[in-house]
Amino acid sequence: MQEIVFIVEQEEDGGFVAEAKVNDNEQIITEGDNIEELKSMIREALECHFENSEDMPKTVRLHFIKDEVFVI
Repeated sequence: MQEIVFIVEQEEDGGFVAEAKVNDNEQIITEGDNIEELKSMIREALECHFENSEDMPKTVRLHFIKDEVFVI
């Protein structure tokens, strides 16, 4: 696997949740209080999921989703 993409959303409490689909049956979900902690948690989750370093993705892409709501 060359690249894995995590969809990142900010929670109401300010923390972040990241989710990536590995294949049809597997996904990786992790969270962090801030972006740096989230990146660290993603690295840890990837190391746990891909025990064989040859299978480890070379690139991690973070795709941030931001919902804005306003009242007219």
